Amino acid sequence: MSRELPIGLTPPDWLVRNLRAQPAPVNWPAVIRAAIALSLPLAVGLAVDRPGYGALASMGALNGVISDTASAYRLRIPTIAIPQLFGAVGIALGALVYGHGWVAVAAVTGVALVSGMISTIGAVASVSGLLLLLTSVIGAGLPLPGEWWMAPLLMAGGGLLVLVLALLAWPLRSGVPERAAVADSYRAVAELLEVGGSDSGTSQAYDAGRHAVTQSLNQSYDIILAHRARHHGRSPELTRLLAQLNAITPVVEAAPAARLSGNPLPPEVPAAVRHLASAVESGHPGPTGLTLPTPTTETGRAVDHALRHAADVVANPDVDPRGIDDRLGRPAALSIRAARALRGVTLSAASWRYGLRLALCIGIAQALVSLILVPRSYWVALTITFVLKPDFGSVFSRALLRALGTVAGLVIAAAVLAEVPRGWWDVPVLFLLAPLIPALTPRGYGYQTAAITPVILLLSDVLSHQGTALLLPRLGDSLMGCAIALIAGYLLWPESWHTRVGARLADAVQDTARYVEGAFGPDPVDPPARARMRRGLYRTLSAIRTEFQRALTEPPPTGRRAAAWWPLVVAVERIVDATTAARVRVAHGAPPPSTTEATQVARQLRELAEGLRESETLYEVRTDLTGPDGSVLEPVRQEVAAARAIASPH
Repeated sequence: MSRELPIGLTPPDWLVRNLRAQPAPVNWPAVIRAAIALSLPLAVGLAVDRPGYGALASMGALNGVISDTASAYRLRIPTIAIPQLFGAVGIALGALVYGHGWVAVAAVTGVALVSGMISTIGAVASVSGLLLLLTSVIGAGLPLPGEWWMAPLLMAGGGLLVLVLALLAWPLRSGVPERAAVADSYRAVAELLEVGGSDSGTSQAYDAGRHAVTQSLNQSYDIILAHRARHHGRSPELTRLLAQLNAITPVVEAAPAARLSGNPLPPEVPAAVRHLASAVESGHPGPTGLTLPTPTTETGRAVDHALRHAADVVANPDVDPRGIDDRLGRPAALSIRAARALRGVTLSAASWRYGLRLALCIGIAQALVSLILVPRSYWVALTITFVLKPDFGSVFSRALLRALGTVAGLVIAAAVLAEVPRGWWDVPVLFLLAPLIPALTPRGYGYQTAAITPVILLLSDVLSHQGTALLLPRLGDSLMGCAIALIAGYLLWPESWHTRVGARLADAVQDTARYVEGAFGPDPVDPPARARMRRGLYRTLSAIRTEFQRALTEPPPTGRRAAAWWPLVVAVERIVDATTAARVRVAHGAPPPSTTEATQVARQLRELAEGLRESETLYEVRTDLTGPDGSVLEPVRQEVAAARAIASPH
């Protein structure tokens, strides 16, 4: 029998990527917090014969659960509290325009514009913008009990309950998440050394390990530097953690040199890094007791020197904050960062595009449910709010997963609304449903939607008393919202279905040229500045890699175009690795290259960047790159030639 039929029935790769659950451990403390924070307010509301008030507070707790993404206790305060303030403003605005027809349409559309624009600032602002729009849509579409100020007060109180529960263990576990983040970075480096310094390590495994190190260092630096911005270097523990984080940087820089040397690292090396990770996580300074073999090569000496320096820093209980270089730069004062963010939002073309895109879709949804002859529904705009958040990934994928997740969530909601009588039975049901939100959210957007849908429907039914009559209209509303998001927020915007990767990659290649000149050019920069350049480059490339992975979930032709560019992203990462390895080799005895040779490599990179700047398709470039035999820049030239070859048609 022919195999064409089974092959034809095989789902396409982009669909498989969308539906595949992401591996993620269960955050049990977050699961317990969600169960308590969502069910307790409803129980209190029932106890005082105000179930509507309890439902509003539980909705606020749901907002808090969505915002509860930080691991460090100090960071949980802004990441949970600030979005709740925006949520309170949103519900107040929505309640004030409820039932006012086109005034409500205009008000919610204006909120959508602001929400989309502030989402470009950062992670906390993104969640704040989400809750601002989410609660304003609910307030404008659902009758709320009590005075206009009661709903914002109750919802903010529910969100702050999540914050209180999240901070209960702070006195007992102060500093533990920060130490764990730095220790995880050490362990990621150990994995990289193990893969990169062995004969069996493949290029794909090494690239994945390097990306994991970049992500871990980004997270650790973000946590530590955010704290130091408030403590101004006065916290000895944070100063010590930053010193430990900086101390692993030379080991990271030595990793590509070990990879390119072709000499496998002894297993004692990654084992030593894991030993240091355990010491960092315990928080107890003292002798680390490393046992390392005597190095016999340049790269071996580089790794040995970097490891012993890291061991000295980890073992040192006292660190002078004046001697610590912030490898990403000390964050500016809060007032300065706020002014920069405001200026960036108001003057950025991308910010206005995002805001207008979201406002257009919300405006269409609000106008539609005001005109068609069906009961007004806030669920259409609610769906668009979740699907079209511009910083949350592919709109197409989120619309697809939203529809599938809603169907799955409605199945659960149907059983709850049909079989569970309203009243005290809602409390244990909510206690069981709420933990699914933090448990399933890391698995993917479709799983998150399936978990949130029955919770929102249960709380909405406490307010509206519609029972199972909610189900089919909500499914239709969700499909309508997905359709509006796909048409008005995706297909009508060419930037959505064009990869536009050339300009982003060109900027990274241009920065790589500056990095080569900073390492070997006529005016080399000092080591801290060079480390900041390298870390900035890897951070940029990590963001590009994430965007490409999102683009791969798009249907053809977008996903196919992204896949064609993907090898070039990896090639640029390898150029940075090769440059770092050359710098390490020179620092440990290899003869330095001439400035002319470095300038030539930088010029070749700039030629590549210029050609990529506005390209939609790969194009032909010359790859005849030559230089002195035996130079430390020979691997760099090979990687540049490979990158330029990738940028030519096959």
